[in-house]
Amino acid sequence: MRFRGDGLGGSSSLVGRVAPDELIIALAGNPNTGKSTVFNQLTGLKQHTGNWPGKTVAVAHGRFEYQGRKFRLVDLPGTYSLSASSVEEEVARDFICSGLAKAIVVVTDATCLERNLNLVLQILEITRRVIVCVNLLDEAERKHIQVDLNQLSSILGVPVVGTCAREGKGLEDLRAAIHHMALGTEDASPLQINYTQPIETALAMLTPILASRDKNGLPVRWRALRLLMEDSETAGDELDEDLRLVLSQAYHLLQEHNLAGDRLHDSIVSSLVHTAEHIAKSAVTVTKRDYDYRDRSIDRIVTSRHLGIPIMLGLLALVFWLTLKGANYPSRVLFATFSYIEEKLTSFITTRGWPQFIHGFLVLGVYRTVAWVVAVMLPPMAIFFPLFTFLEDLGYLPRIAFNLDNYFKRACAHGKQAMSMCMGFGCNAAGVTACRIIESPRERMIAILTNNFVPCNGRFPLLITLASIFFVAGNAGSGIVPALVLVGLIVLSIFTTLFISKLLSHTILKGLPSAFTLELPPYRRPQVGRILVRSLLDRTLFILGRAVAVAAPAGAIVWILANNSVAGRTLLQHLASWLEPFARLIGLDGYILLAFMLALPANEIVIPIVLMSYTQTGALFELDSLLELRNLLVQNGWTWVTALCTILFSLNHWPCGTTLLTIRQETQSWRWTALSFLLPAATGIGLCFLVAQASHLLGLI
Repeated sequence: MRFRGDGLGGSSSLVGRVAPDELIIALAGNPNTGKSTVFNQLTGLKQHTGNWPGKTVAVAHGRFEYQGRKFRLVDLPGTYSLSASSVEEEVARDFICSGLAKAIVVVTDATCLERNLNLVLQILEITRRVIVCVNLLDEAERKHIQVDLNQLSSILGVPVVGTCAREGKGLEDLRAAIHHMALGTEDASPLQINYTQPIETALAMLTPILASRDKNGLPVRWRALRLLMEDSETAGDELDEDLRLVLSQAYHLLQEHNLAGDRLHDSIVSSLVHTAEHIAKSAVTVTKRDYDYRDRSIDRIVTSRHLGIPIMLGLLALVFWLTLKGANYPSRVLFATFSYIEEKLTSFITTRGWPQFIHGFLVLGVYRTVAWVVAVMLPPMAIFFPLFTFLEDLGYLPRIAFNLDNYFKRACAHGKQAMSMCMGFGCNAAGVTACRIIESPRERMIAILTNNFVPCNGRFPLLITLASIFFVAGNAGSGIVPALVLVGLIVLSIFTTLFISKLLSHTILKGLPSAFTLELPPYRRPQVGRILVRSLLDRTLFILGRAVAVAAPAGAIVWILANNSVAGRTLLQHLASWLEPFARLIGLDGYILLAFMLALPANEIVIPIVLMSYTQTGALFELDSLLELRNLLVQNGWTWVTALCTILFSLNHWPCGTTLLTIRQETQSWRWTALSFLLPAATGIGLCFLVAQASHLLGLI
């Protein structure tokens, strides 16, 4: 890989268009150090996102000004190292190596500085343009941890700034340090790591010959270290015959001291860890050894073998209950608002004498479908994603991954798949994007292919409605009952996810589960502003925009099929009749199966399409009560088996159009996208076939 230090090159899509007078600053750090808070405070939430070319990791970038100079701040993915064992690490390392940044701000957590120093030391080996930001000093003070910033700066040889980004403290000093470093007025002499004597000897053999081969300003010592670790990504085409000979001699030396392969890597990591430990002992004072007693006490409960899963399911039920109850009123308001707008559009078209076809196509087809999707999707997403982000900001989501890690390990999958799966409850497209946190490509692909097995909020209305009117006695449309029903269905979907994950890991994606470090961050007071920005702007509106884009053409197609006839029957009836024999085999009917197919762009319109088909109204509509809906379904041949098979098929069928587009973007492969379509569809068809045929054989219907 070639690194460019003379311009933006291939990374322009990552940082956007940079003005000639803008100075690029990179923001790096471990996850959970408050890096995003520092970024938001510096840029005033004026952020944009882009993807590193050829990668699927979104990187935020924004602008700020200080003393008349303009700065472009690039928020690199949170990572624990630069070993490039994951896409995030590769993106962070490549950007730092590119030489684009005039300064690298490494955000660290004052409460666990020793661990964070490992990344600081790795970055110092690449560049001297480093500023260490020791964040969360308020938490450190509460835990009786004191950090001697001057001592730390003296040891590391680079500027160190203490901040409490949540409250905006220390940010002015950080801006000043960035200004000085970017303009070259700050003198830095970074600490050099001392490795074992055989490694140092091998480095000494390589550095003279590497010094004669320019590599766009990358430190010679770091390049030599990468070559010893056999990092082909950074070796590039500089391995000429002379260099290969010296490198072979260096390898032979290391082998004589039993430092080949993993042992060399372990020795290098050990030197980093010991250096970080020594620095922390010199600069950090802990006056209260049991400072994390509260967190550990809570974790004994929420991650315990007996209570961890029940607490997780209880919180899940609470989130769903709040989502369902809270979404009812705004959904009604949106429906009323869109109905009012529809009346105005109808009046506008009628008064101008436009053809009825135009009104039907644009208003009853495109507009009504888009309005339905927005009214159904927006309220629950606007509630679910903030609640989800609240648990994320609180620090609970890694505990979910901890509780489910053993189950995913048995399925030969990755424990972090639990977090992407949870995100899928809000939207499967968001869940697919969340799979980026999984380092292993094989396990990331398993998570992507199985994310659709957990129901998104677009499927909640169908699941709750059918479960309520066919399987729950009384008025189950209110209270906690729908939420409990939904939790039960979700438990079923989790078991399906685990089963399919294991099936994939023993067939087309063979392999053993990888080891990974799961950090349990300290519990923190969630930040309301950050929650709203991340959940509403980055997730809700982004996903809603994609859904609207695919729902509009779907509405047009549905209207055309329902309002054009051949041989006295609508196209919708012809298609349903053609699907009827197969649909009956899996416990459905032709209209239900066709509704799922036409609802590919948005799961929210399955039930409306079924109702429109049964009543032959030619446009989407909804009934006023669950009883009225039940009577209509029963009149059209529905039984409890039909309802059960429809629920199972909703849980296990192809992803929506938005999710398929996201899978294509994440995998960069139509083959994997096609498999993500076929896998859940085959699962749903198989389950429904078994239920329907077993019911017939046992005489249950």
